[in-house]
Amino acid sequence: MTTPSLPRQLARTRRFTLGAPTRPEPSADGTTVLFLRGRSGTDPLACLWALDTATGAERLVADPAALGAAEGIAAYSTDAAGTLAAFGLDGALWLADTAAGTVRAVPTVAGVEDPRLDPTGHRIAYVSGGALRVVDVDGTDDRALAEPEAEDVSYGLAEYVASEEMYRDRGHWWSPDGTALLVARVDDRPLARLFLTDPADPHRPPRAVRYPLAGTANAEVTLRLLGLDGSDTEVRWDHAAFEYLTAAGWDAHGPYAAVQSRDQRTVRTLAIAPDGTTQPLAERRDAHWVELLPGLPVRTAGGALVDTADLGDTRHLTVDGEPVTPPGLQLRAVLGTECEQVLFTASDEPTETHLWTYQPDTGPRRLSSGPGLHTGVRRGGTLVLTTRSPGHPGGFTTALREGSAPRPLTSYAEPPVVTPRPEPLRLGPHELRANLFLPTGHRPDDGPLPVLLDPYAGPALQKATTGGLWWDQVSQWFADQGFAVLVVDGRGTPGRGPRWDKTIWGDKAGPALEDQIEGLHETARLRPGLLDLDRVAIRGWSYGGFLAALAVLRRPDVFHAASAGAAPTDWRLYDTHWQERFLGHPDEHPEHYDSGSLIALAPELSRPLLLIQGLADDNVHPAHTLRLSAALLAAARPHEVLPLRATGHRPTDEAVIENLLHHELHFLRRSLGLE
Repeated sequence: MTTPSLPRQLARTRRFTLGAPTRPEPSADGTTVLFLRGRSGTDPLACLWALDTATGAERLVADPAALGAAEGIAAYSTDAAGTLAAFGLDGALWLADTAAGTVRAVPTVAGVEDPRLDPTGHRIAYVSGGALRVVDVDGTDDRALAEPEAEDVSYGLAEYVASEEMYRDRGHWWSPDGTALLVARVDDRPLARLFLTDPADPHRPPRAVRYPLAGTANAEVTLRLLGLDGSDTEVRWDHAAFEYLTAAGWDAHGPYAAVQSRDQRTVRTLAIAPDGTTQPLAERRDAHWVELLPGLPVRTAGGALVDTADLGDTRHLTVDGEPVTPPGLQLRAVLGTECEQVLFTASDEPTETHLWTYQPDTGPRRLSSGPGLHTGVRRGGTLVLTTRSPGHPGGFTTALREGSAPRPLTSYAEPPVVTPRPEPLRLGPHELRANLFLPTGHRPDDGPLPVLLDPYAGPALQKATTGGLWWDQVSQWFADQGFAVLVVDGRGTPGRGPRWDKTIWGDKAGPALEDQIEGLHETARLRPGLLDLDRVAIRGWSYGGFLAALAVLRRPDVFHAASAGAAPTDWRLYDTHWQERFLGHPDEHPEHYDSGSLIALAPELSRPLLLIQGLADDNVHPAHTLRLSAALLAAARPHEVLPLRATGHRPTDEAVIENLLHHELHFLRRSLGLE
């Protein structure tokens, strides 16, 4: 059988993200939409572009290659009008005037991170060397507003758990008048110090990273009000009771913040006064954990607080504490507010995510249609809608403005060489959402197929959707090598409501594995003669890698081989906010951590197991794989380990991406006696 070229295409296109328009942002008057996009489906240097919503014409605003940069534009910020855009390239600061069509360097100290234009367009705040600095847009008066007092202290950046687990990827916010900033101070010194090294380069010293291991200290995060006049005011709240800063912002009604208790069962939203005192605006509680959602909390122009509440089995959108969405519509994210309107995404069917709007006089209204994963942004009367659906893993984006024709943003993303043909299924009493992939051209009388389960199945994401994302292409590619590939989203995966989410509290292993087995057996019942249940393999990455290894360790009667990439093998070696959300504090609930340890199960291995690990992974540290391998060796259990040099949590090197899939394929075929 000739192997398709999908692995190479995945590598060259960075999983179909290159060439697709991203980060669209309409101007305040809605006449222009800024966005990022490379020049082709294999060009990694994203440029800044502008779309004229009246004509649909696109023009290039900033080209990193022309500016002498070795990297693309990863993000940008604008003033309130949306005519100026600031961005960093290779540690330098640049400013584009999108109306005039000019781009120029702004002189600053080196190492610019996270530049943010003030709403008036006069100054840019940025971080360099852990200091929060401000410079006028003409490059004059570059100065530090706050400088770190010690190593591992920084101002203006998000700490690890905020960016990884809380949807907060920033650490400074301008006041609307551009005269002050709300700034996070992060002290990482209480965190454990872990080390990453490259064994293939013994001359290179190890890289130290601060990491909040479950059950240990978190970073100390505080807030300051810093004025351009030199004023410096500490924001005060009960840090002992609320050590997490989950969100912050500054709108026309003043600065605000949301803080969370260590056990994650209480979130309090605070209004911040000029003297640094705080007053509660709202408080949410939950017996298991309070779910954080992107974009919340936020306020409307009139000052109404937009948030969420779990009532019964529905995650509602709330405005000033009142639910405004119907039962069964699960809130996913809030994308922004304009006047009193709220733009958000929600699901009434978990395999689809739709774009919605709410306004007080009309209630909620759906803006998107058709299967897929829809999202968007709206400003100045222009709605930019992005839809991901089968055949479009990079998505397609359209600017919609009343009185004008729809204006598509051109995508140069390559069409996949593999066409996925998932059969959507609802399986068993839990109505598990699943996708079944069969070899292209498969006929019912072709005989039973070896089975490959290809899940993630954890609380971070879904794979069984109508979004046509890159992993559908991978599942179809494996199917075209002669497998029946089954993707099952079980209990704890997003989109099914609070009760579904909370069923995994205290046990991230048992329900997930039970649901994979239920999905497998239900599919075999629905499609008699299709699946060869004597040849069943499972593969996965990150939590999916944990689940794959767990499957052959706990249930070798069902699973006959596993490929496990970047698998967390000991929950105590993962971060505080993520693990304690589902398992509690390890000192209070050690049994929750012990029951999910793959290392303790090492003597039970009786099936082929491939462990894949990036040696530069600062999310799932290489210690996870190495400790499991050591335990397996000590128990005389044969297994295979594939270390990936200079590779983080997800491979980015083209050769690694391409050849890794082939390596997995040959391992699985060999382990199931197919070659």
